[in-house]
Amino acid sequence: MDPLSAKTEATGAVRATIRDVARLAHVSIGTVSAVINNSDRPVAAETRARVLRCVAQLNFEPNSAARSLKHQRVSSIGFIVPDLSNAFFADIAAGIQQVLDGMDCLLVLCMTWSDMQREEYYAKVLRTQRLSGVIYLSGTGLPSPSLLNLAKKGAVVFVDECLPGVDLPFVGSQNLIGARSLAQYVLDQQHHRLTIVSGPRGLWTSEQRQAGFREAFAAADILPDSVPVIRGDYSELSGRHAADEIAALAVDQRPTAVLCANDLMAIGFIRRCQELNIAVPGDISVTGFDDIPEARLLTPELTTVRQPGKAMGQAAARLLLQGIGGPLAEPLQQDFVTEVCIRGSVGRAV
Repeated sequence: MDPLSAKTEATGAVRATIRDVARLAHVSIGTVSAVINNSDRPVAAETRARVLRCVAQLNFEPNSAARSLKHQRVSSIGFIVPDLSNAFFADIAAGIQQVLDGMDCLLVLCMTWSDMQREEYYAKVLRTQRLSGVIYLSGTGLPSPSLLNLAKKGAVVFVDECLPGVDLPFVGSQNLIGARSLAQYVLDQQHHRLTIVSGPRGLWTSEQRQAGFREAFAAADILPDSVPVIRGDYSELSGRHAADEIAALAVDQRPTAVLCANDLMAIGFIRRCQELNIAVPGDISVTGFDDIPEARLLTPELTTVRQPGKAMGQAAARLLLQGIGGPLAEPLQQDFVTEVCIRGSVGRAV
């Protein structure tokens, strides 16, 4: 038995794909598709029975979106993303690929480095290609003319970031609620001298997280505008720069807690503090957002907010496939729950 299929059958830890069924039945993916879709393609009775036994053995559930596409070949899907150095973006890409694996569909990756001209360029290029659809993760928060034209031509789904004034299907997470809960935890540790290291101006996730922080401050009778904000760009380098800015302050003027709008900035901040002999959390407590794997490899481990990148990527791919196959079913927006992960980078204020 194929190792992946065995794991699926025994533990349910991996969802079986059409490839797994084909391997186990020793047939092509096309044959499996013909059997489960009851197509007109001739399949020997013995082969059909073997495929159905393998479907049952692996507890394979055909993707409903894929079934609706049985008369329309989906050959390639585009994914526009800032970069994959951020492990959260890589998780989203992995989730998309997992869904497309079951459809023998090519994922075309376009990295923009959060540059508006590159976003415009890739949207324009993809519009001229024979792609079945595009999943779009903006690094600028700005809609380009080619993106709007691309949306008119075919199926487009936003993931993680949505754009103001652009009414397209969107898969995201509860950024505001997660940030508010995280800030409330920091306040519960009696921290009152606070600083935010925000994300890029104009990005939906950045604005939502900052709004969540501010709601927690207001609920604790702290004037939100009184909390300093250092503008970051979601990179580790901008977190290091924020640490330098805070280290330049007199010790009694430094915050006791810094809320970073993502994990990469928090990681950069903590590493720079360690180089400057500023103890975390002894001198400054630090938080992040995303819960990328590196968050648990730090010393101390990072207190952060978890959002399910792979599940978001899977949902975006399925939503896109539904849009290709026919009218989209509600809801057009999916919000995944976020979870505060309490670890060692936040201590109680003295």
